[in-house]
Amino acid sequence: MGKTKYEKRWKHWVRPTRLPGVWQMQEGGYIARRRVTDPTDGRVRELKKVFHQGTDRDAFNWLEEETTKVRAGLRLARPRNERFADYAVSLFERKVAKGELRSAAGRTKWKKTLEHFIRGIDGADGELAVEGFGELFVDQIRTSHVEVWKEQIGPLIVEKLYAPTTVNGWLSILRVVMKAAALEFELPRVATDGVRDFDESNHVTYTEEAPNALTTEQVPVFLEHLKALFPQYYAMAYLGFATGLRPSSLRPLRRRGDEADFLPGEGKLRVRRSHTAGNTVMNTTKQKTRYTIELPAEVVAVLEWHVATQLTTPEQQRSDLLFPSVTGCFRAPTVLNKPFAAVSEEMGLGYAFTQRGMRRTFNDLARNANVGLSVVKSISGHKTDRMVEHYSTISGAEQRASIAKVVSLFDRKVA
Repeated sequence: MGKTKYEKRWKHWVRPTRLPGVWQMQEGGYIARRRVTDPTDGRVRELKKVFHQGTDRDAFNWLEEETTKVRAGLRLARPRNERFADYAVSLFERKVAKGELRSAAGRTKWKKTLEHFIRGIDGADGELAVEGFGELFVDQIRTSHVEVWKEQIGPLIVEKLYAPTTVNGWLSILRVVMKAAALEFELPRVATDGVRDFDESNHVTYTEEAPNALTTEQVPVFLEHLKALFPQYYAMAYLGFATGLRPSSLRPLRRRGDEADFLPGEGKLRVRRSHTAGNTVMNTTKQKTRYTIELPAEVVAVLEWHVATQLTTPEQQRSDLLFPSVTGCFRAPTVLNKPFAAVSEEMGLGYAFTQRGMRRTFNDLARNANVGLSVVKSISGHKTDRMVEHYSTISGAEQRASIAKVVSLFDRKVA
């Protein structure tokens, strides 16, 4: 072997050893290399690894073990020397390519969440308060790393810089990443197994003072002010209160074209698309359903008034959309924020009422109108009774009237 000359292969100067598949590098160390046919698909796979330390026997033993795996029909796992930052970004890109993250909002959420876990999170003073996982090898991340991350972000939740619901959403994405890594790297366990969410019981989204819903008496007042101040948004809000549709389902509705969603002649509204941001549209709703709503004449009349009077620019008139922007494109997800805030102030509402409040108000209106839960779900797109209840606000008047009905069954005045 000593007389064998070195030759340039695989970017190194090497010469063969007495062990088949093992090559000695001129600078020291060994390269193990062999081609093996994988019986699962008939493809020839290359096994190659550089050993900067160890003996030629170590390199040979590795080569034999990996050859046995391939010939037994076991696919080789990804090499484990991959940092979390690289793996997380790669997984995100693969999910986008496979259509698993279809909405623009979903992709944005993933991007921002991965940034938090890769880079870390700054505190109120601008200093790094929570360390990221970016430089850690993904197969070396343990449950203890995740628990330390939780300990570091806990004070930011206490300081109300982040809501526990928000952080729990990040943890749900981390669980997806680490579960995928465990499968791809053939790890013995998932690093996020056993990691619990933050307690959300003390985090109140809506209160009695600020329910983000309107009463039966407030809805017509709200709509009257909206029509007077912002007539271009009146029909969209009217439809939102009448059906409980999400703003993301309202924005992509089409009034004409081969796939029109609003059919005034038939009194129908087809709910089958969702718009989150930019020009990206999903050809299904958030709940992955497509359905049709039968509209009463009052709602059809409002929508026809909107088309006849509120599409004032040439771009709007050329657009197929029912609620296009002045440029004929989709309205922004925040389009109703300022109008709703202005109307709330004008009518002296006393609390913030947002776009999401239309869905909550619809559930309350439907309940007061004695609409059955099955019908409510068929209109708003809620899949479960629990979600209808979650989006409902029981008023004091409803409680009072209900208790009075109960009392009437046993309360008898004594003469």
